[in-house]
Amino acid sequence: MRLLSGPVRALGDARGHLFPFAPVLLGLGIGLWFALPWEPGFVAYAGIAGLAGGLALWAHRMETALRPLLIGLVCLLLGPLAGGLRAHLVAAPMLDFRYYGPVQGRIVEIDRSQTDALRLTLDRVVLERVDPARTPATVRVSLRGEQRWLTPAAGQTVLMTAHLAAPEGPVEPGSFDFRRMAFFDRLGAVGYTTTPVVLWAEPAPGEQIIARIRTQLTAGIMAAIPGDPGAFSAGVMTGDRSGLSLQAVQDLRDSSLAHLLAISGMNLAFLISFTFAGLRGGLALIPPLALRVDGKKLAAAISLPIAGFYLLLSGSNVATERAFVMVVVMLGAVLLDRTAITLRSVAIAALVLLLWQPEALLEPGFQMSFAATIALVAGFEALAKVVERKRLWRGVPVVMTLVLSSVIGGFATAPYAAAHFNRFTDYGLLANLLTVPVMGAVVMPAGALAALLAPFGLAGPALWVMGQGAAWILWVAAKIAALEGAVTPIPMPPDIVLPLITLGALWLILWPFRARWLGVLPVAAAVWLWSDHTRPLLLMDAEARVLGVMGFDGRAINRETGGGFAVQNWLENDGDLSGQAAGFARAGFVQTDAGLRFDLGPWQGLVLMKGQRPDCAGADVVILPAAVLEALGSAPDLPCRVIEPTVLEVTGPLAILPDGR
Repeated sequence: MRLLSGPVRALGDARGHLFPFAPVLLGLGIGLWFALPWEPGFVAYAGIAGLAGGLALWAHRMETALRPLLIGLVCLLLGPLAGGLRAHLVAAPMLDFRYYGPVQGRIVEIDRSQTDALRLTLDRVVLERVDPARTPATVRVSLRGEQRWLTPAAGQTVLMTAHLAAPEGPVEPGSFDFRRMAFFDRLGAVGYTTTPVVLWAEPAPGEQIIARIRTQLTAGIMAAIPGDPGAFSAGVMTGDRSGLSLQAVQDLRDSSLAHLLAISGMNLAFLISFTFAGLRGGLALIPPLALRVDGKKLAAAISLPIAGFYLLLSGSNVATERAFVMVVVMLGAVLLDRTAITLRSVAIAALVLLLWQPEALLEPGFQMSFAATIALVAGFEALAKVVERKRLWRGVPVVMTLVLSSVIGGFATAPYAAAHFNRFTDYGLLANLLTVPVMGAVVMPAGALAALLAPFGLAGPALWVMGQGAAWILWVAAKIAALEGAVTPIPMPPDIVLPLITLGALWLILWPFRARWLGVLPVAAAVWLWSDHTRPLLLMDAEARVLGVMGFDGRAINRETGGGFAVQNWLENDGDLSGQAAGFARAGFVQTDAGLRFDLGPWQGLVLMKGQRPDCAGADVVILPAAVLEALGSAPDLPCRVIEPTVLEVTGPLAILPDGR
């Protein structure tokens, strides 16, 4: 008991500072739920709910030093409950076979794929000869070939002939699970069409109103601002980035400016700050009104529905939802005469989002958004204390805010960007210093003015100003991305690294006493594990069609084409940005009469080819691609280890580690 007395006493002393730990424990519970290899089921959930209820009742009735600990346990138990409830609420059919045939559906979203193909997301899906009970709630189809017969718009019902299949799972063990994300998005199939898409019916009156407004605004902005600047302007205002060229998107990513294009917290903050300041300043110019009403509170009250409309217009991604909740808390604090921006408001936003969408915890956008926000709030709270103690020239805080916001935000998000996107943008700080002020002082205010003036036909000058700001941002992005060494590739870390960094950093920021420095230990452990991590010797896709073998000069790929998405992710996870053609040119696979041979450290591997007699031929591992198995009719009985498609149907993509696992 003596060992526990110190921590319990510390918890009692920290009362009043513990609320931000609630979403941390909730997120930890959600993370543990996702890590489970099985679905707990009703009995388990009922037991967890009963235990959480009992602990909550005990905490409510007992005024003891253990109360914070009990509340923390309740938050931890709420994680699996939130995850399980969400999973059952969003459950929808997912296609369990490859489909080719007619597809009918209503357009609900228009975007572009990584290959720059236009994509349509459809609901109200009808598939030929497929029972409605097995038909996915939504499907996403990439449009290939000539499609000049249709200008897609939200709400249209379209008809096409398409190839569909279930969304892909992870490209390798431990990597991002695209199928899991699709499950929570109720996306039951993805595919493509090479035939013309036919307009079956125009949108019905009142259908998809917000999406149609988004489409009209996007078209209006791009008509007034030509080229990529217009597409960028439309993207930051409406969330529709389908008009932006692939090169511009790549430049923004390689210069660490992609966050400007995303409808993020910063965009909403810029918009609401401009709106709030404009309303408050405008009210102050009307003396009879300014003397009778509280302009600050009136501006806050008017800004709330504007923020809500912008949330709906932008498509409600995680970063915008987080920002919206924070804006609601901030403006509510203004209305209630409380401090507007604190770690408590960030914690409230995190609690709301994690309870509403637990799956967001695993998404890069959620992690990077909250990492930047928490670091900025904590950093500027510390900065405010320094400024209060010293007399500084009035311009110093402005310059410090500009520089430190980029430094702190970039530093906080760097581990997450490196882990998820396998790259570090070396000149990202410079790019942000050159563009963020333009974004906040030119692009977003001009966009807001254009929206106000558009009903009167006077939006032209404001849109021109917005276009100039967008052009400057894209020019900076292109120049920075073209610099030598602009991007440093980073290998994928082990699964435990990001949780260790997150929990260690949160402890450093949130714990109010000297023991906070214990948070350095998990962060240091994460850095060591990341630096010491060894990538798999062999990677194989789920059909045994594409393989990658690690060699001295990088991963060698057995095919020059095919499986491009998996190969691209493998190489990026290795910290290699060279591409599939370079991987195919590397030594690693040797064509022989027995098949395609490769080395796995002390073991020998063999890929059987069509028309060849099944034989181990001295290999320890024999891989049987789907096409070869189909030609043979059944898997051969060989004395060596055989990996064939029926095994991969259960396991998914495989990896062989240096220790043979």
